[in-house]
Amino acid sequence: MANTTSAKKAVRKIAARTAVNKNRRSRVRTFVRKVEEAIAAGDKAAAENALRLAQPELMRAASKGVIHKNTAARKVSRLAHRVKTLSA
Repeated sequence: MANTTSAKKAVRKIAARTAVNKNRRSRVRTFVRKVEEAIAAGDKAAAENALRLAQPELMRAASKGVIHKNTAARKVSRLAHRVKTLSA
């Protein structure tokens, strides 16, 4: 267990940061899942709209360091490709 003042503060900061990152990662998963569900339903309009909302969430998570920027770019790219191939 932390026994110096600075170590105790570090533990508190890490706990707070972990909570924020967990919340951000959860938001990203929710937005991506909405796109996946729209694709599975075959609803191109809903999928495009969901992708439009998911993209900034992914990039925000990447800019905050929750996920790697290449991971975010890859996810956006793959989702966009799947939405594009949906038949209208």
